[in-house]
Amino acid sequence: MVKLTTVLSILATLPLISSSILPIKHQQLPLSDGDDSDTPLPLIIWHGLGDNYAADGLAEIAALAEDVNPGTLTYIIRIDDDASADRSATFFGNLTLQIEKVCADLAAHPILSTAPAVDALGFSQGGQFLRGYIERCNFPLVRSLVTFGSQHNGISEFQKCGSTDFLCRGAQGLLRSSTWSAFVQSRLVPAQYFRDPNQYDQYLEFSNFLADINNEREAKNQTYKENLEKLERFVMYVFEDDETVIPKETSWFAEVNGTDVTLLRDRAIYQEDWLGLRTLDKKGALKFEMTAGGHMSLSESLLKKVFSDNYGPYGKKLGGSEENREDL
Repeated sequence: MVKLTTVLSILATLPLISSSILPIKHQQLPLSDGDDSDTPLPLIIWHGLGDNYAADGLAEIAALAEDVNPGTLTYIIRIDDDASADRSATFFGNLTLQIEKVCADLAAHPILSTAPAVDALGFSQGGQFLRGYIERCNFPLVRSLVTFGSQHNGISEFQKCGSTDFLCRGAQGLLRSSTWSAFVQSRLVPAQYFRDPNQYDQYLEFSNFLADINNEREAKNQTYKENLEKLERFVMYVFEDDETVIPKETSWFAEVNGTDVTLLRDRAIYQEDWLGLRTLDKKGALKFEMTAGGHMSLSESLLKKVFSDNYGPYGKKLGGSEENREDL
């Protein structure tokens, strides 16, 4: 196993930055009913922990998106152009800086930045990172966001690591030893969305990412709410047998404390509409979906349905089931 001192030496080279965020302002071209092109909106994808933007599986998903909606430009988000470094950045880095980089990259992209909007797909932690992108900058504007097994309400345990996955095991050791230190909160990615209800006061005070983008602190960021409310569709998938994400109900924004599960609609974050989730729900844009299998068990038929129902040309009537369940 990698020595903790080695991991610390890597982390020490990473920058420290406060989690006090000023949303980025851009002039977005307004969407109108006149945007009737048959060309699908571009699709941006943010991968999960331990993956990298050049992975074969992501290339296959991009090809499937093109197959379902011919002409789709797919952009896979990366923190580094080197695939190995991009994987490392899923474990180690400051999410404030990572999202700032993604905001700048997308805003500078010659096609994405001039499209009337884009669609977005987030796998595991990439889902809440895309939501952070929407809340903090949202240029180019996201029309439809779909997340699979994402930790929208955080994790209370770190995932299990393979015996030879030294990056993962090093991160796990740091998370367990000093979760709330400024050093770890600014350098260890999973620590920045760690949320244990039994340590809620510490979470509110020290969380570098999740407490901010979930608008859980006393001072609410109205821009975050306004940006999320611009979504036409926000679909959240839970994996029925997920044993990687703990608790799995976090993928639906549910609060889990021991055996007690409080569903999103019963929480203050929804009832007081801190993020605009209640507003999205009232206009029929918020969807709760469950799929069989463990974490990231994705079938071709499921992905085709997601691409067909939630993506495509601007002005398309988004499809899918009218059922809007939230029972576990």
